[in-house]
Amino acid sequence: MEGRSHVVRILVVDDNPAVRHYLRALLEQEDTAQVCEEARTGEEAIQRVKKHPPDMILLDFQMPDLNGLEVARQISQLFPEIPILLVTIHLSNQLADEARKAGIRGACMKSDIGSISEAVDALLKQKTYFPQVSPSTHY
Repeated sequence: MEGRSHVVRILVVDDNPAVRHYLRALLEQEDTAQVCEEARTGEEAIQRVKKHPPDMILLDFQMPDLNGLEVARQISQLFPEIPILLVTIHLSNQLADEARKAGIRGACMKSDIGSISEAVDALLKQKTYFPQVSPSTHY
């Protein structure tokens, strides 16, 4: 052992450059994670995964072309071993259920920094991460 662990290569997929920057900064606080690539659209994400499969994918739900579930279905068929974490502004139990069916192994809200870190750790340990979502209250 050289005292150095394997660096996890992560693809961040989000149409908002500010969100990609935020997720990159959050992920790279850990010495073991490196954002290897970013993608702005679902189609771009699929092409990047085909060329250079990452160790993990952080995937936005709402994008201009394909939504995160459609992208996850395609990637999961090609590379079922790559864990996908869905990051979204609004997370519901229904979305979490659909995410599971699409091959996604975890889901969390973009605003919850702690859950993103927890979810990444869980997925890298071959676990899933789907927090129970309480029904939102409308005023």
